[in-house]
This record gives sequence, structure tokens and C-alpha cells, in this order.
Amino acid sequence: MKVVSVGLAGTLLVAAAFFALRPQGRAVVRGLFAEPDKDPDHLSINSKPLILPLVEPKIEVVKSRRELTLYSGKTVVRVYRVGLGSNPSGDKRVEGDGCTPEGEFFICSKNPKSNYYLSLGLSYPGQADAERGLRDALISRVQHDQIISAIRAQECPPWNTRLGGEVFIHGNGSASDWTLGCVALDDKDVKELYDAIGKGVRVTIKP
Repeated sequence: MKVVSVGLAGTLLVAAAFFALRPQGRAVVRGLFAEPDKDPDHLSINSKPLILPLVEPKIEVVKSRRELTLYSGKTVVRVYRVGLGSNPSGDKRVEGDGCTPEGEFFICSKNPKSNYYLSLGLSYPGQADAERGLRDALISRVQHDQIISAIRAQECPPWNTRLGGEVFIHGNGSASDWTLGCVALDDKDVKELYDAIGKGVRVTIKP
């Protein structure tokens, strides 16, 4: 019994050391959750024909699960795997921070000739970002008002302030967190999504 006990303790110590030394990032996070393209429930959902037009479509991205869920009304019709910005765990604050923004947005543009296959522009920075930016002296009052005006008009806000911009849902692959702050899908998935929704569709991005 004594030998077995020591062996077990040694095994536990080795296992603890292994997990402590594992690189932090997407691979570790992916291991904690079922991947959308392998989960049986998601496979069942994604195998069904996508009936268009969708009824009051909306999109929800859960960053911690690397999932984009497409709704038609209250019904889940697709669950896609996504890649995020190179700094995936935080909310976007400024240009160049590598974070994918969190909050409430809408699709403000569609680009069929994107450098990343196809792209859907998100209305970042939003009103809350504009208020934060003004409070923290990152943007001027004029820039703040331009952002607010664009959001109210359901247009793309200015993308050239210190808050950053040009955040898209686009293609070119979901296998890693490689973007500058965008949400990346596999090309076949972004093609289906691009064809299914138009400008103005609500997008919620959660931590």
C-alpha cells in the first residue's frame, strides 16, 4: 500500500505540474468546452436546412466558448466556431489592444470583396464606448457626438478614433485567436451567415 500511495502522489504531482505549465490561450480554453462543430446538439442544428428569410434574426457571440449563435426569432438555427482577437479575454478599449469588443452592436456594413473572404461590419465603437472614451479623454466631444449620431442613424460609426474600429465578422478561419479584434469564421460558415442576414441585425458579444 505504501508503494501504491507514493506512486499515486507522484502521479498527482506530475499532473499538477503539467497543467500549471500548459500555455494559456485558445487551446486550453477550447479544452474546457465542447467545440460547436463537434457537439452533437450543434451538429444536429447545423445539419438542418437554413430556412430564409430568417424571422427577426440576431447574433450572439460568447467569447469564452468561441461560439457564434444565429437566431431566427427565439430559435437557434446555427452555431459556428469562431476565432477572436489575439488578446481574447478582455473587452476592447483602444486601437491596437488586440481585444474583441463586448456589448451590443449591429451589422452596419457588408463587404463582398473583403481581404478576409467576406465581412460584416460591426457598429463598434458604440454609445457606451463613446461615453467611456470622452470620460477618459481618448476622444474629443466632436468625435463623441459623431459616434452617437451614427449609431442613432444605424450607420457605421467613425473607425479612425483612438477607440479603434473596423471590427468585423469575417472569414479565413476559426482555428485560433489570430485577428486584430474581429470575429473570424471558417469560410463556408461566413458565406452562409453573410447570405442569411442584412444590415441592421443585432449582435451581442459576451465575455
